[in-house]
Amino acid sequence: MPQIWVTYEELAVLMGCDRAGAREAAAAIPLDLRKSRDGQTRAKLSPWLTEAYFDGLLRQRLEREIATCAGDLRTMLERMAVRASASPRYAAAAG
Repeated sequence: MPQIWVTYEELAVLMGCDRAGAREAAAAIPLDLRKSRDGQTRAKLSPWLTEAYFDGLLRQRLEREIATCAGDLRTMLERMAVRASASPRYAAAAG
């Protein structure tokens, strides 16, 4: 299992709470804590939090892919509509 170290802000997003709640949860679970070179404290995610973290990343990627596909479908529909209205063969069949 990879080691994932997150800030309290990132942990708050993952857990659906505020920064203070994430800090309290990190102490209660308890998660390993380290001060990073950038001055921020980071918590090492437990295996179940790591799984939730990766699930969230996958969900975000799938949502982006679905949005892209929906946009592609809308574009294709618009192109088909333009071609259908410009083609006499389709216009005669529709009329």
